[in-house]
Amino acid sequence: MSWKQNLPAVRGKLLADEALAPFTWFRVGGPADVVFLPADEQDLADFLKALDPAAPVLAIGVGSNLLVRDGGVDGVVIRLGKGFNAVEPLGDSRIKAGSAVPDAFLARKAAEAGIAGLEFYAGIPGTIGGATIMNAGCYGSETANVLVSARVMDRRGEVRELATDDLHFTYRHSALQDAGLIVLDATFEGLPDDPATIKARMSEITARRETTQPIREKTGGSTFKNPPGHSSWKLVDEAGWRGKPFGGAMFSPLHSNFLINTGEATAADLEGLGDTVRADVLAKTGVRLDWEIKRIGRA
Repeated sequence: MSWKQNLPAVRGKLLADEALAPFTWFRVGGPADVVFLPADEQDLADFLKALDPAAPVLAIGVGSNLLVRDGGVDGVVIRLGKGFNAVEPLGDSRIKAGSAVPDAFLARKAAEAGIAGLEFYAGIPGTIGGATIMNAGCYGSETANVLVSARVMDRRGEVRELATDDLHFTYRHSALQDAGLIVLDATFEGLPDDPATIKARMSEITARRETTQPIREKTGGSTFKNPPGHSSWKLVDEAGWRGKPFGGAMFSPLHSNFLINTGEATAADLEGLGDTVRADVLAKTGVRLDWEIKRIGRA
């Protein structure tokens, strides 16, 4: 890995052999060769332009839907933070948010600006970058319904803007997942409404989430996508896996599509439980469960 000896100078931080567990909600996983915390968009662009093309690159947000395997991750992991967390109402019921903005924070800012339609983000963990890449959604809406455009950066540090149609959104998927592009910010459009009315709807979503999801556990949100015509939580529950320990892992007694680290789980425990449940559900029902949580790195 000669590229490690020739890393470009940055204004942010470069961390060698850095453990990734603290960067994820599961709190598991091995180290990355390098973690880069860019100061801002220009710092990121300059770094990518100067970085050896042989170096693998992966961008992450707050790691709310990410499982890092115990062997760690090859290459440079880019963690977007303070330089990518601006929110700006644009008028005409539009609002722009940086990729590191928490989904719930965007919902609050939209409500304050009298923009309805983004309330569902109050129920989604994670950041706008991840929400854009995976077409995050809940409670009857999803990112594809409100996104106008996204600015992205490629591996060479070049920036371009993509319209919603360019992203080819489907259920929990977009063209960005396979393109190696880093989301810088995204613009959304809702409908005008009274801020108090919007906030009331958000409060209902937040209250519902707090009573039905294990939000204070070490979890990664919804583990599996819903197969057509089925609910993943019901399939996991009916197969007998709700609250059943597997090493240090378990599917939550509160919501059986939430995989949790009960305290001392390894990534192998968590992924092993997920794959065991997938095989069991397939054998019992003939229904295939696909991972919604992104799993990266070496076992």
